[in-house]
Amino acid sequence: MQRIESFFDAFFGAAANPWRHLGALGFYLLWITFATGVYLFIVLDTGIEEIHTSIEYYTHEQWWLGGIIRSLHRYAADALVLVMLLHLARELLYGRYNGFRWYSWITGVPVIWLVYASGIGGYWLVWDQLGLFSAVASAEWFDWIPTFSGVTTRNFLPGMLTDRFFSLLVFLHIGIPLILLLALWVHIQRISHSDVFPARSLALGTFAMLFVLALVKPTVSHGKADLSMLSPVLHLDWHYLFVHPLMYLTSPAGLWAMAGLFSLLLLLLPLLPHPKQQPIASVNPPNCNGCRRCFVDCPYGAVVMLPHPDKPGHELARVIPELCASCGICAGACPSSTPFRSVDTLVTGIDMPAQPVGALREEMERKIAALAGPVKIAVFGCTCAAETARLESADTAVLNLMCAGLLPPSFAEYALRGGADGVLVTGCREGSCAYRLGTRWTEERLASQREPHLRATVPAEHLRIVWADSHEMSRLKAALEDFRHSLQTLNADEKRPRAYTPRRIAQHG
Repeated sequence: MQRIESFFDAFFGAAANPWRHLGALGFYLLWITFATGVYLFIVLDTGIEEIHTSIEYYTHEQWWLGGIIRSLHRYAADALVLVMLLHLARELLYGRYNGFRWYSWITGVPVIWLVYASGIGGYWLVWDQLGLFSAVASAEWFDWIPTFSGVTTRNFLPGMLTDRFFSLLVFLHIGIPLILLLALWVHIQRISHSDVFPARSLALGTFAMLFVLALVKPTVSHGKADLSMLSPVLHLDWHYLFVHPLMYLTSPAGLWAMAGLFSLLLLLLPLLPHPKQQPIASVNPPNCNGCRRCFVDCPYGAVVMLPHPDKPGHELARVIPELCASCGICAGACPSSTPFRSVDTLVTGIDMPAQPVGALREEMERKIAALAGPVKIAVFGCTCAAETARLESADTAVLNLMCAGLLPPSFAEYALRGGADGVLVTGCREGSCAYRLGTRWTEERLASQREPHLRATVPAEHLRIVWADSHEMSRLKAALEDFRHSLQTLNADEKRPRAYTPRRIAQHG
C-alpha cells in the first residue's frame, strides 16, 4: 500500500493523492450526492404514475440540467461505495483497527450498511423495471425473517401499490442518508482535525471527472415499472445491486448469513491479539503552564484542559487514557520540552514515559560528543518510517523517536550548537503518519509556522527534512549522502565561527 501511495505522489503530490485522503474524498462525494439529491427531490413528482414520467422529462428534455444532475447523483453515489471500500481495505492493511483506534473501526461498520441502504432505496424511487426488480428482490430478502412472513412481497401484487408507498420511499431515502450523516459524525468523534474535505485540486479534479462521465455516459432509466411483467434484460449497477443476484444465486438465508458473517468479522477484528500499547502520556503539574498546545496538537483529542488545582485562573492538561495513542506529539508541542533549560534532569509539562524528553536530550548529547569525521550529522528518525538505525556510523548519530511529532524543534538547534554540522529529520510521508498528524506538525514547527517553532537564527542549509516510508530506505540513504555532500561544500566555502557549546554539553559532554 505504501508503494502504491508513493507512486501516486509523483503525479498528484501528497496533499492531493486520493489514496492518502480516501476518508476526505468519501465525505466530498457524499456532499455531492446530498446536493444533487436535494435538487431532484424538489423537481420530481412522486406519484405512482407521475414519477417515471417526471424522471424521463428531466433526463431527456432537460438533459442540460436535470439530466446532468441525475447522472452526477448516480456516479457520485457509485464512487462513494468504491472509496468507502478502498478506505476500509487501507485501514485494514495498515492494522488500524485495534487499541486506541477500536472506536473508529467499530463505528465505521454501520456506515457501510447505511450507504448501501441509501443507494438501493434510490433505485426504487426511479420506479422503472430495474427499480421494481430491486424492490421485489429486497422484499423477498426481508420476508425470510419470520416477523415479516411474506407481508413485504404482497405489496407488489397488481393493484396493491398507492401513492402512499412512494411517500414512504421518499421518507426513507431522505431519512436513511440523514442517519448516515449522524453515523459519520459519531465515526470521527475520537479524532481531532478530521480530514473531511479534500485538497482543492483533488476536489475539483474529482468533480470534473464525474461531470465528464455524466456528459459522456448519462444515466438513463429502464422501461416504466409494470407489476404484471419483468424485463428480460436489466443493466445492474453492480456497486449497489450485486446483492440481488447473490441472493438468487444462493438464497435469502444465505445472503443474511454472508452479511452477518462479514459484519461479525469486522466487529471482532479489534479483539484479535495485537502489540501492547506503550504507556500513555503523563502530565507534570509543576511544569505545565496551561498553554494548551498539547490540547490543540493531539491527533485523537486525548488531552483536555481543566482548572489548575493549585493556581487559580490557570489551566492544567489532563490525559484521557482510553484516547491516548502514546505517540508523543504532545511532548513535542510542550514549550518546556526545550533542551536549553539549565537543569540536570529535564522534566517537561507533558511527557512520554517510554521516551522522556530528558532521556532524549542525554542520548543526543552522548551520541553527538562521540561523533568523528569532517562532517557530523544528527538524524532524528521515526520508528514507524524508514529504519534510520541503519544510517548510524562514526560521523552520523541516529536518534529514533516513537513519532517524528515528538521532536521539539529546539532539539535541532541544540544539536547544531552542540557540535553537529547538520540535522536531518525524517519520518513517515505526508498522509502516511501512523498517528495522522506527526509529519504535518513537525514540518510546520520546523518551518516556524506552528508553536513551538524553530528560531529563525538556525541556518536553513544545515537542516534537512526527508519524509520516507518504511520501504524507502534507499531513498533516505541517498538523501543523507546528498546532505553530507552539501555540508562538505558549505564547510569548504564559508568560514564558520566556532560552535557555541551549551553549558550542559560542556559539563556532561
